[in-house]
Amino acid sequence: MRIGVVPVLLVLFAGPVISEGAAISSGQQVQPLDPNAIKAVMARVADWQLAHPSRHASTDWTHGAFFAGLSAWAAMADTDRYLDALKTFGEQNHWQLGTRPYHADDHCVGQMYLALYERYRDPNMIRALTERFDWILAHPSDVTLEAGKQQNKDRWWWCDALFMGPPVWAKLAAVTGQPKYLDFMDTEWWATTGYLYDREEHLYFRDSTYFDRREANGRKVFWSRGNGWVFAGLARVLDALPADFHDRPRYAQLYQDMAAKLITVQQPDGLWRASLLDPNAYPAPETSGTGFFCYGLAWGVNRGLLDGATYRPAVAKAWQGLVGCVHPDGMLGSVQPIGGAPDKVSPDLTEIYGVGAFLLAGSEVHKMAGRGFTRR
Repeated sequence: MRIGVVPVLLVLFAGPVISEGAAISSGQQVQPLDPNAIKAVMARVADWQLAHPSRHASTDWTHGAFFAGLSAWAAMADTDRYLDALKTFGEQNHWQLGTRPYHADDHCVGQMYLALYERYRDPNMIRALTERFDWILAHPSDVTLEAGKQQNKDRWWWCDALFMGPPVWAKLAAVTGQPKYLDFMDTEWWATTGYLYDREEHLYFRDSTYFDRREANGRKVFWSRGNGWVFAGLARVLDALPADFHDRPRYAQLYQDMAAKLITVQQPDGLWRASLLDPNAYPAPETSGTGFFCYGLAWGVNRGLLDGATYRPAVAKAWQGLVGCVHPDGMLGSVQPIGGAPDKVSPDLTEIYGVGAFLLAGSEVHKMAGRGFTRR
């Protein structure tokens, strides 16, 4: 554990863990959001990550999530050096995706390519992406969504995939004007949702192997970051959908249903725990799931899909909790390692996808702060 983090963590662990249904009340005091402070901590976190390169391939999902956040930060930073860093990554990748043709994890980096294409309109940035998706459309996978039976023709059988793939398909449709990409995304999104979404809990199972698993308290296993992937992916899909898209109200309703559930399982320190329905099983704060939830909730407040009086305090508490997990040198701690289920986490653990979630959250919290925030 790094010196300087302990006092913050003592605050984060203070107070009882709350259970489902005990959302942060509107009477709890929330610190005002300072736009300049938000930008300052985003810069520190982004700079730390760029100075400490990840060991993961720069075409895989870990970098894809980081690049999504870094793209959001680059668009609001007071310097072009973050855009330059993104372009360098893209050029080093030769604007290619990962090697597995169907796998959504290897498509995620396309979110960054599309963000840069929107700015620079260089067709080289999305040529390989377009070719890959056209190939998939010509050779659609017909495998089951059951885990372990994909035969290297992976559909979106795990909930994380709903962040990795759908925003790329939806955005490619938006920038090219080709509805075929949106139609594919729409069909596959609802196939996955029909399979993994629990309509009673308004949360997603990670994959089919979790249908019958239970936590120590007897509740179903709903992984925080897994649902964070879905919730953030849902916001990014909605951002790319045409206003008159026939299924848009359905996506909006799903988003609102998830948001309403999520604030009931947020903890008093503003963060979520690795297991959403059994926070006592993994009592340590976790920042990657929290980052995606904070991003998604702030996104909805900013666009009028969520009621500000209800959700602004939850967003502000989440952001305060996230900032409390940033080490003095800019390292974001308390990121659960790579996995597919709730697990232990400690303050000295970081990962590049957690930084992506943090930067995405900051980009929307900054917008929210700019619209004003009243202490409640």
